[in-house]
Amino acid sequence: MRLIDPILMELDREASTTRKCLERVPDDRLDWAPHPKSMTLGKLAWHLAMVPAQIGGAAAGNGLDLATAPKQPPVPATTKEIVDAFDANVDIAKKTLAKIDDAMAMAEWTLSMGGKPILTMPRIAFLRSILLNHSYHHRGQLSVYLRLLDVPVPSIYGPSADENPFLG
Repeated sequence: MRLIDPILMELDREASTTRKCLERVPDDRLDWAPHPKSMTLGKLAWHLAMVPAQIGGAAAGNGLDLATAPKQPPVPATTKEIVDAFDANVDIAKKTLAKIDDAMAMAEWTLSMGGKPILTMPRIAFLRSILLNHSYHHRGQLSVYLRLLDVPVPSIYGPSADENPFLG
């Protein structure tokens, strides 16, 4: 088994749960935010949808300079567009990451700002912390947004108050 394979398996498994959360985002509430310091629902969902391809693509190189990184496109007008982008981005990420051999997985990867390093770590650690853990963090935020909007929250790692996969 290659070092990247567990990352790919986890990405695949978790994508279906993330998709369930994104599908529940109400189109008519994309501009809603729970607090003035919080992202809007649409921006949060869009960010979550964009992470797989953005981070997967960045991992294919030796690093990412935030000063020159492409900006995220504007939030789409519908949940369907967000979900469709997420599906496409997961596919792009899986294809990109599948090309990473063990040497590349362990090679150093650097995040910088204007040429000044912010962090350097093995590529595989970057993928674990930013592609996966970062996504789970935002998915958790999204589940709270859904709850505050009284939208049924899907089961994520076990039953939610709205969905229990163990009861058939």
